[in-house]
Amino acid sequence: MSNISSRKLDHIELCAKEDVEYQFKTTLLEEVELLHDSLPELAVSEVDLSVDFIGKKLAAPLLITGMTGGADEATRINRELAQVAQELGIAFGVGSQRAILKDRSLAATYQVRDVAPDIALLGNIGGVQAAAMTTSEAEDLVGIIAADALCIHLNPGQELTQPEGDRDFRGVLDAIARLNEELSVPIIVKETGSGLSKRALEKLKGTGVNWVDTSGAGGTTWIGVEVLRTPPEQRNVGQMFWDWGVPTAASIIWARELGFNTIASGGVRNGLDAAKAIALGAGVAGMALPWLKAAYDGGAPAALSFGQDTLLALRTACVLTGSPNISALQQAPKILGPKLSHWARA
Repeated sequence: MSNISSRKLDHIELCAKEDVEYQFKTTLLEEVELLHDSLPELAVSEVDLSVDFIGKKLAAPLLITGMTGGADEATRINRELAQVAQELGIAFGVGSQRAILKDRSLAATYQVRDVAPDIALLGNIGGVQAAAMTTSEAEDLVGIIAADALCIHLNPGQELTQPEGDRDFRGVLDAIARLNEELSVPIIVKETGSGLSKRALEKLKGTGVNWVDTSGAGGTTWIGVEVLRTPPEQRNVGQMFWDWGVPTAASIIWARELGFNTIASGGVRNGLDAAKAIALGAGVAGMALPWLKAAYDGGAPAALSFGQDTLLALRTACVLTGSPNISALQQAPKILGPKLSHWARA
C-alpha cells in the first residue's frame, strides 16, 4: 500500500472510530434560535426543499461533503454514499484527489458516476496542489470523475500538524483566481474544519469565486485527526491547536455579508442544524462525519436512513417556522445568542 493510501485509510478509521471532534469550541449553531410559528398555515406536503446548485436542481439543500478516496475502503464508502445521494436527490463530493496525482490507478476509488448519474458531483484538490498544477491538469481531475465543480480545499492547520504535510502555502490565491477564470466547471473554495475568517473571505472576493464552503470549527478537527496519527513525542504543538478555528455559524454570517453563495459545513450533524445554517444565509448544508459513520458501520441502508431522518427534520423545521421553501427559511425570524453576536461583530 502506498504512503498516501495508508494515510487515507488512517483518516477513515480514525474518523469512524475515534473522538475527532473539537473539545471545547462549538459551531455556535446552538446560539441560533429559530422562532416557532404556531400558525404556519402550511401542509407538510406543500414544503418545497428544492434548490438550484452549480447548475443542477437538488431535491433538498444537502451535500455529503468530500471525505475520502485513494484507498480500497474509500471505494466502497464513496460508491455507497453516492448511491444514497442519487436516491435522495442531494449533492455529493469526493475527498482530495491528490492521490491520483501520485498514482493514476487510484482514480477508480473516486469514480461514482455509474451508480449516481444525476447527482451534483464535486471534485476536490488542495490549494497547494492547485498552485502547482496547470489548468489542463486540473481539468483532467474534473474529467476523471465527470465532476460538476471542483473544490479547492484550504487546510494549512492540518498540513502543519501532519508530519509529512505541506509547509509552503504561497501562490494559492493566484491559483484560485486562475482556475476560476479558466476551468470549464465552477470552483468552490472550502476549508477543512477550521473555518473561513472574514479576512480570508475578503481575499477570496478578489478571485471572482462565487461559492465557498465554511467547514468551520466545532465539528471534526483535522488538526486533531493528524495529532492522533502523529508519534506521541511529536504531538505537543498539535495538541495546542486542537480547537483552532472559526466557528461555523460565524463563517456563514461573514460569507453571507460578503455576498458569497455558501455551503455551511463543519459540525452540522442533523436536519435542525442544517435549518439553522440555512436561516443564517447558507444555500446548502454539508455534512461528512455522520454520513461516514453511518456508511462505515451499516453501509448504504444506514446512510439512507440517516438521510431520510435529516430530510424529515429539515422539512419539520420549515413547517414550524412557517417557511414554505428554502428561500423563506433563509429569511425566517431568529434570535442569536451573545457568543455568536460577538463573533458576528468581530
